[in-house]
Formats: sequence, C-alpha cells, structure tokens
Amino acid sequence: MVFLIYAGMLKYSGFAGAGESVNELFNQFPSAVKSILGLGDLDISSILGFYAIFYLYFMVLAGLHAVMLGAEIISKEEHDKTADFLFVKPVLRSKIVSCKLTAALINIIVLNLTTLIASLIFVDIFNTGKSINDIIVQLILALFIIQLIFLAMGASIAAVSKNIKKATSLAAGILMITFIISVAIDLYQKIDFLIYVTPFKYFPAADIIMTRSYKTSTLIVSFILVSFFTFITYLFMKKRDIQI
Repeated sequence: MVFLIYAGMLKYSGFAGAGESVNELFNQFPSAVKSILGLGDLDISSILGFYAIFYLYFMVLAGLHAVMLGAEIISKEEHDKTADFLFVKPVLRSKIVSCKLTAALINIIVLNLTTLIASLIFVDIFNTGKSINDIIVQLILALFIIQLIFLAMGASIAAVSKNIKKATSLAAGILMITFIISVAIDLYQKIDFLIYVTPFKYFPAADIIMTRSYKTSTLIVSFILVSFFTFITYLFMKKRDIQI
C-alpha cells in the first residue's frame, strides 16, 4: 500500500502540469474503461481528484485482504490439520472465534493505519495547494468500514462452507462479483437499486469529497451486515462438525 500510494503521487506529479488537457484525454475513454479505472467525473488534474482514483484500488486491495483473512483465519485449523489441538481444549468455541476475529481485526487496523499514514505523508509532499488531510481521513475511515464488512463476510463464508479448502477462493470470488456489480451500476443507471448489494458503492469518493459526510442509510446497512455476518459465524461455528 505504501508503494502504491508513493507511485501514485509520483504519477500525479507528471500529470499536474498538464492541467485540463489531462481531463480531456481521460474523457475520451469509453464509459466502461472509466468505470473500471474509477475515473467518473473527477478532476484528474487536482491532487484530490487523482487521490480519489486510488481510493477505488484501496477498496479492492483492502477488501480482498479482509475477506480472505476472515475466511482463512476461521478455516485455518481445519486447513492445517491442527483442529484437534485447539478444539479439544476446555475453551468455548465462541471464545476461540472471538480471539480469531480479534486477531483479524488487528490485522486490518494495521493495514488501514498504514494506508492512512502513507497517504498523509506522500500527499503532503506532492501537494502544492490547500491541505486535503481531512478528506483523506474521511476516505480511509470509510475504507475501514468496508474492510469490516468484507472481514465479517469472509469469516461467515468459512463458517458456513462445507468445503473448507474452497472457502477462501469462494470469499475472493464473491468480492470480485460485488466489484463487477459496482462497475455495472456505473454503466447502467437502471440497476442502481443494486447499490446495497455491493459495498464498493456504499462510500463513493466523489460523494464524500462533495458532502464531507457519509450517508446515514449506508452506515446503517454496513452495521447490519457486519452484525449479521458475525452472528452467522458464531452460530455455524458453534454447531460445526470440525474436520480433523
């Protein structure tokens, strides 16, 4: 993430002097390409608009990390054939799951803070205008909520899945499907009712930049999803026939 942000700001320094000609160039791209690249109607010549493009890739990378981490940390004992060493001990399964989820949470917090700190440092180095630190903090906080959703989703998939070896791949596949849906929504406005199906549409960078806030509805949906997936994880792990 540090390298991605630094490389992105280096790329911006090359675009910064081009001004509106950069926007004109990117506006010639097909709508599908612009959606996949996360361009939208952002001003690419400004550091805020350029950073907002990378926010999409932050969501994909951090989301993929979170969903695979959630699935792997729940299925690890069965996958590594160490379940008999852990689950036969006089400890409640719920406590084991809690410890696993706490460890995963610490992991995504570290990744999130690393992304935040790197963003603040490198954007400040290459920014020649007004500080955008407050918006960066809002974007990274939204990223953390998305990480929580995918972490809980990955854990629940591993808890429910009968084929524990395929749980991680299934979790990653579902994430990519939600990303494809988000791109499709940009291309076909008639299916915008699907925005609640994909977390990639919960906190659009353009909306946060314009309003300096989050939609209450998406915050509520995010809380419900994290709670639901976490509940499913505990419920199915409590009843699961652990394979050793």
